[in-house]
Amino acid sequence: MSNEVDDLGEGHSPAAWTGVLSMLFAITLGTVAFVLEVPWLVWASVGLLVVGIGTGWFLSRAGFGVNGPKYIPKSHHS
Repeated sequence: MSNEVDDLGEGHSPAAWTGVLSMLFAITLGTVAFVLEVPWLVWASVGLLVVGIGTGWFLSRAGFGVNGPKYIPKSHHS
């Protein structure tokens, strides 16, 4: 058996990081707004969540995804 691990690079792209971080912010904001009973901010965070999904998709299609031409893989040192 080989000790080498095949790294597919899934999720290690600017598109993935941008999408996930913006969605994480939206969920956090929505949760705080829900606890503080601010309905308009809850719905605004839902909209921000959709924008985060679109941002990740758009950046991936623009070439910043794992298989995109603008993606530069980083070397992983153990």
